[in-house]
Amino acid sequence: MKRGADDPGGGAMKIKLVLAIITISLLLGISARPSQAADTTIEQMPAKLETQFALSALPPAMRDQATVYLLDPKKGYQLSRQGTSGVACLVERTAWEQADFRNDVYVPLCYDAEGSKTYLKVIMDTATLRIQGMSPVALKAEIEKRYKNKTYKVPEKAGLSYMVAPIMRTWMLPDWQVHTMPMQHLMFYAPNVTNEDIGAGPHSFPLYPFIFKEGIAEQSYMIQMLGEAERAKIIADEKTLLGDLCAYRDVLCLPKMKP
Repeated sequence: MKRGADDPGGGAMKIKLVLAIITISLLLGISARPSQAADTTIEQMPAKLETQFALSALPPAMRDQATVYLLDPKKGYQLSRQGTSGVACLVERTAWEQADFRNDVYVPLCYDAEGSKTYLKVIMDTATLRIQGMSPVALKAEIEKRYKNKTYKVPEKAGLSYMVAPIMRTWMLPDWQVHTMPMQHLMFYAPNVTNEDIGAGPHSFPLYPFIFKEGIAEQSYMIQMLGEAERAKIIADEKTLLGDLCAYRDVLCLPKMKP
């Protein structure tokens, strides 16, 4: 669940998701860090750190075979490492559907081969258009237009995006502001699918799948949160990465890691 552009359901669902996020945070002994004022100029991350952060979105056994793209703030995403599995990873820095540019959004994610041919292209184009000077509002309109005129295609078969990194920073409940949070989950492609289609309701959170729309119906996903034990293990196993991210930039510190 990368961004909070749309309520995944009605008011009751929103309340349940808030409670689910709070519960997850309490179980791990941490809470979301609130939004901070941010410039709009994207800073280039150190290549090694960005690579590790991007790959942390994958289960460890899959990382050696994955392709990695790194963001050059002056050029866009550049191929850093060609993998063999068809899975591609990067750290997303722009949420086009928010129509708001910030420099403190960090979303590590990996797409399988099908997603790399479709959704990944949107992320890469978004970065390029931003770098070329397109405004946030114009960028949102352009992405929506490209879906409408079929420049962008939706996945033609089932697949998923891996988002099991120890943290991410983006727009999220409970207040739809930018937070740093643990939110390990899987996103199964579900273009144009709704919660009603799968029978999801307020009872679905947080243990069972629900639909999350990222700005447009074509970018809808079926979200499955990882279990409590899995989330705790990821935080423990990625202690070094979490420390490096916190040392790099304080907005990437989990609250208990703050000096």
